[in-house]
Amino acid sequence: MAGKWVRMVTAQTPTNIAVIKYWGKRDEALILPVNDSISVTLDPAHLCTTTTVAVSPSFDQDRMWLNGKEISLAGGRFQSCLREIRSRACDVEDEEKGIKIAKKDWENLHLHIASYNNFPTAAGLASSAAGFACLVFALAKLMNAKEDQSQLSAIARQGSGSACRSLYGGFVKWIMGKDEDGRDSLAVQLADEKHWDDLVIIIAVVSSRQKETSSTSGMRETVETSLLLKHRAKEIVPKRIVQMEEAIKNRDFASFAQLTCTDSNQFHAVCLDTSPPIFYMNDTSHRIISVVEKWNRSEGVPQVAYTFDAGPNAVMIARDRKAASLLLQRLLFHFPPNADTDLNSYIIGDKSILQDAGIQKKEDVDALPPPSKIKDDIPSHKFRGDVSYFICTRPGRGPVLLSDKSQALLNPETGLPK
Repeated sequence: MAGKWVRMVTAQTPTNIAVIKYWGKRDEALILPVNDSISVTLDPAHLCTTTTVAVSPSFDQDRMWLNGKEISLAGGRFQSCLREIRSRACDVEDEEKGIKIAKKDWENLHLHIASYNNFPTAAGLASSAAGFACLVFALAKLMNAKEDQSQLSAIARQGSGSACRSLYGGFVKWIMGKDEDGRDSLAVQLADEKHWDDLVIIIAVVSSRQKETSSTSGMRETVETSLLLKHRAKEIVPKRIVQMEEAIKNRDFASFAQLTCTDSNQFHAVCLDTSPPIFYMNDTSHRIISVVEKWNRSEGVPQVAYTFDAGPNAVMIARDRKAASLLLQRLLFHFPPNADTDLNSYIIGDKSILQDAGIQKKEDVDALPPPSKIKDDIPSHKFRGDVSYFICTRPGRGPVLLSDKSQALLNPETGLPK
């Protein structure tokens, strides 16, 4: 093991959005939930965390940089993940660099970690989910751990609950488990991202500010004070999980949309039932719900599902590209960009949806007619500037290693940020 060397691994992991929500822990330390949950993994091309992990005998302590700024690794959640992965490390031999690390050496070696989110941190877009999933996946590869994705998900869960669901692509279920030690609380893949590839996802980033009540403290208060949560976890969610699994298997959009919207609304009702009440959605969130609900009702068949995590941002899942382009027209009609905002930075991700919607320049947005079915019902209010930007995306794959050295976030010579 002697000599001056740096061994590095870089990985990329997607974020996910729950369609049956996780809210409330039965064990705070191990992050064990009060109910099962189901999520859709989002395409990492548009929303992901990239993490480089490095090991070297020349490092004198574990260090981490998030989005370019050094952060402390002293927190219990980081320590849990590092401890669990180190205990599973195996022998590593890198013939190309002449590096040999014995299993027993890992406990004396220090790590450098650099992580970058290509979306706002702590704004209700599951950045901690992608972050901890990426950390655990990258460390497992660095240390040659033999665990499969499901076993790794139980480790990522100890960093951030929903992180366990980011170890797979497509549609993922987090099984709450029964064991007190949490070993059976892990993620399984229900279907991969190709299973239902008609779906298109549009995210309205209403605010990229950090939220007032963190998910961790919010959940704790809900568990302590909400009777509705107890009823939800015991009576409602188990039935919804079965129905949602069936809807995904059969690609039954009407059932999928109804369950997704209802579960999102009940999650926010549970937040309101908390003492003191927690408000994650704002007026813009409510207006977006209204636009989707009125359109779905006027069509007679759901075109779009909406769901909100612990924040005001709307995640809308359209049944197909045609519905997505009509949705984007409606959203841009009601929530046009500010005069000084460039269309290119207002719609990010898969911009081909913009072409489908017949919008090529900002003047096309101003020229949008009121949505046909609602002309007579609602005054055509415009809420310019109330949405920061939109992300167009789709269901996506799970974590991958990046072999292109130029994508590494740490310098291969020094192990410090580039």
